[in-house]
Amino acid sequence: MIVVTGAVGFIGSCLIGKLNAEGFNNIVAVDAFDTPLKNLNLNNKNVLEKVERGMFFEWLDQKKDKVEFIFHLGARTDTAEFDTNLLSTLNTEYSKMIWQKCIDYQIPLVYASSAATYGDGSLGYKDDHQIIPELKPLNPYGVSKNEFDKWVLLQKERPFFWAGLKFFNVYGPNEYHKGRMGSVVWHAFRSIMDHQEMRLFRSHHPDYKDGEQRRDFVYVKDVVNVLYFLMHHRKNSAIYNLGSGEARTFLDLVRTTFDALNMKENISFMDTPEDIRDNYQYFTQAEMKKIKDIGYNKPFTSLEDGVSDYVINYLLNTKRI
Repeated sequence: MIVVTGAVGFIGSCLIGKLNAEGFNNIVAVDAFDTPLKNLNLNNKNVLEKVERGMFFEWLDQKKDKVEFIFHLGARTDTAEFDTNLLSTLNTEYSKMIWQKCIDYQIPLVYASSAATYGDGSLGYKDDHQIIPELKPLNPYGVSKNEFDKWVLLQKERPFFWAGLKFFNVYGPNEYHKGRMGSVVWHAFRSIMDHQEMRLFRSHHPDYKDGEQRRDFVYVKDVVNVLYFLMHHRKNSAIYNLGSGEARTFLDLVRTTFDALNMKENISFMDTPEDIRDNYQYFTQAEMKKIKDIGYNKPFTSLEDGVSDYVINYLLNTKRI
C-alpha cells in the first residue's frame, strides 16, 4: 500500500491520479475529508481506503507491514495563517510523528516542504543543507515548514530513504477549492471569465515594476513526476528544491492566460493587501541542479505550455486529474 496524506488536496490528489495512471491502485488516502469541494478531487480515483487524519497513527500501527511508501503532503498551507500553535501542530509536530513511525517501521518517506522557507531570498534559493538553519521565512507557514526541515537535519535516526521537497509556486488542476490561496493562473482565469480583466498586485518594492514580480511557477504534472521518480529511486536522501528552475513575471503568466482564452489582454493593478505586503516575496527561482544530479532528467513544462494545458483542458470545464 502507498499512503498519501493530504490526499484530497491539490498536489496529493494529482499524485493519486498519477499513481493510478501508472497502475498503482492500493492507495491509502489520509486527510480530514471535511470539505466537500476538496473531496471531489478523489472522484474517479482508485483508492483502497480512506483514513481520517486524526486516526492515521492508530491505523498505521495496525497496517504497518503492508505499507510500502508514505508521501506526506498534508499540511496547513495558508500563508496568511497566523495561528502559530495550529501551524506547529499540523505542519511540524504531525510531521515529526510520521518521521518516527517511518523509522520504527522501515517505511520510505517523501514529505512536502516549501519555497516559503527561503524568506526574502537573501541567502539564495540553493537547496543546500548548510543554509537551512540560517533561513528566515517571512510568514508563520514558512516558519513551520522550516522548523521541520531543521529538525530533520539534526536527527541521527532517519528512515532508510527520505526526501523533503521545497515546492515553489505550483499551479494546475485540482486546486479549485483553494480560494484566496489558489494559484495566479486560477485567479486570472476566474477574473478574465467573470470581468474580462485581471488585476495584479502593484509593486511596493523599488527594484520591481508593477507586474514584474518574478516567481518560479511549476506545473503540478511536473511535481507529481518528481514524486513518482523518488518513489522508485529510494536513495540520495536529502532536501531538494522542486520548481521549474526559471523565474517568470506575473505579467508573463497573465498574458499567457489571455492568450489561451483567445481574449484581448486587459491588465490593471491594485495595492498588495496590507496583511501580506511586508512579507511578500518578489523573486523566487529554484536551483534545480541537485535533483537532476541524482538522475531526474525529464524536462519541465514551460509556463506557456503549462498554462495553456491547464486553461484549455481543465479550467474551462472544471476537469480534475
